[in-house]
Amino acid sequence: MDGEQFVYYDSNITKMIPKTEWIQKIEADVADYWDSQTVQQLNDQDNFKFKLDAVMQLWSLKQTEGVHTLQMIYGCELNDDSTTRGYEQYGFDGEDFISLDLKTGTWTAANDKAEIKEKWGSTEAEAQHRKSYLETECIQWLKKYMSYSRETLERTVPPTASVFQKHSSSPDVVCHATGFFPKTVNITWQKDGEDVHEDVDLRETLPNQDGSFQKRSILTVSAEDLQKHTYTCVIQHSSLEKEIVLHKKDLRILNPGGGSGGGSGGAPIGIIIGVVAALVVLVAVVAGIVVWKKKKNSEFTAAPDHDMT
Repeated sequence: MDGEQFVYYDSNITKMIPKTEWIQKIEADVADYWDSQTVQQLNDQDNFKFKLDAVMQLWSLKQTEGVHTLQMIYGCELNDDSTTRGYEQYGFDGEDFISLDLKTGTWTAANDKAEIKEKWGSTEAEAQHRKSYLETECIQWLKKYMSYSRETLERTVPPTASVFQKHSSSPDVVCHATGFFPKTVNITWQKDGEDVHEDVDLRETLPNQDGSFQKRSILTVSAEDLQKHTYTCVIQHSSLEKEIVLHKKDLRILNPGGGSGGGSGGAPIGIIIGVVAALVVLVAVVAGIVVWKKKKNSEFTAAPDHDMT
């Protein structure tokens, strides 16, 4: 919820696992919460396998043709003006597949196979049921979760910032912010006081294990240009009274065997690598993945968003 994972379902042990302290408080009001949620995820797991088989039949895919992935994401949103929004989408092998149109309560295919809606395994009755859930029950659960998590989600934690190169001859200078909350952060580069937009790779914001976030922006620049001009990395976050500005003097060179601390406060650089091997459930925003595999091992790795320049 709001970028924070608070629960997940482990399909290996068929159990819902809490990830935050506040979600455990819900047992006082909903005595069978964990049991009922586990049953729901077991049903969803079976339904997902059924859908995956249906999609493979639709594409006439055989069990000897490698690994295939069916993904689903759904969620609901409650805005400050009390308006709401819901969504549910499916993807297959990395491409958009089908989505739910909440205005009409029908499925909308994302490619030119007209038979998708009839053959992939979901009926119009199910579409209406999902529409009703996203517009009512999902919002009710979201409000309940918000009441339990308000203190946690309204906290602000400032980022630890650092700027570095992997080695002195590297053309990539990395500006890294980590440990901040909430999720939104702005990282920009400046050259001689002017914003730089070219040769900048701004990576996505990634979660840390403690519920905070990290983000990096990578500037590609020649050694000559780096010495000739004044480059700075500017970090803005709601927890900061004043933006963080990192200069050339803050630059650290990482040794080949590991990391080197640096940046404001001299804190070490944190690189988080997460390997997600199970169905991850976010409830207010839920993503599900079922992977069928034959003679191959597969894994989904969430790459770290590191370093800053």
